[in-house]
Amino acid sequence: MHRSGFVNIVGNPNVGKSTLMNALVGERISIITSKAQTTRHRIMGIVNGEDFQIVYSDTPGVLKPNYRLQESMLNFSRSALTDADVLLYVTDVYDSYEKNEDFIEKVKMNPAPLLLIINKIDLIDEEKLVILVDKWKALLPKAEIYPVSALEKFNLDNLFNRIKDLLPESPAFFDKDQLTDKPSRFFVTEIIREKILMNYDKEIPYSVEVEVEQFQEDEKLIRINALIYAERDSQKGILIGHGGKSLKKVGTEARKDMEIFFDKKVFLELFVKVEKDWRNKDIKLRNFGYNPD
Repeated sequence: MHRSGFVNIVGNPNVGKSTLMNALVGERISIITSKAQTTRHRIMGIVNGEDFQIVYSDTPGVLKPNYRLQESMLNFSRSALTDADVLLYVTDVYDSYEKNEDFIEKVKMNPAPLLLIINKIDLIDEEKLVILVDKWKALLPKAEIYPVSALEKFNLDNLFNRIKDLLPESPAFFDKDQLTDKPSRFFVTEIIREKILMNYDKEIPYSVEVEVEQFQEDEKLIRINALIYAERDSQKGILIGHGGKSLKKVGTEARKDMEIFFDKKVFLELFVKVEKDWRNKDIKLRNFGYNPD
């Protein structure tokens, strides 16, 4: 008997959804920073065994949209409720369910088996955890609750075994050697975007998008040209920095991560271009792989 299914991960921003997926997949599929809205797309990570295939799906944190890009991000999260064989709702020890009560209601109504993951339990004592578990039991009575630390990989084995048990009988959806549904170019843009999130403050990381113009691979080397889109000329200046210093730092850090990711030498060139108000332009959003409808 072979089991396969879609295990979709949803929750508020910054609760550790990407850290959890990477830990469950055993590979660094989703980028991780301490900033909210790091994940913008729905990203799949695939785990294969002889008699099972788990297709994990990381989603953007649920938030109230302020512009078209955030509407698209919310659409990715909502879509994860429609095709889940198992639903993982991730919260953490500091999270407040009042942030998005309407989304919680949708989770409550979802017919898929629901596992509530309380993440970052290494940061509180047992007494507080018991109170937290009771609160969530009252809120989502049908959920099975798993206190975990994704960062410390605590209790993930029990969670993984339960997920496997809940998978429906089915043949594999993807080839058994496939790790994700995304192409190489996607991971290039995500690695660059991660470095921008880590190196710039305020609005800059949220106002940029990355597009790969050239990706040429041979036996020993990958040549990559990538465009960083900003919304304003002032942002372009900040991204480049004095004498190009800031952009060079981002490029160096991104190239090193790409070489680890692709296990190959990488030659990376970065350019910055201004595309005014791209976060509210449906045509640009579709070009970047979002679905603003």
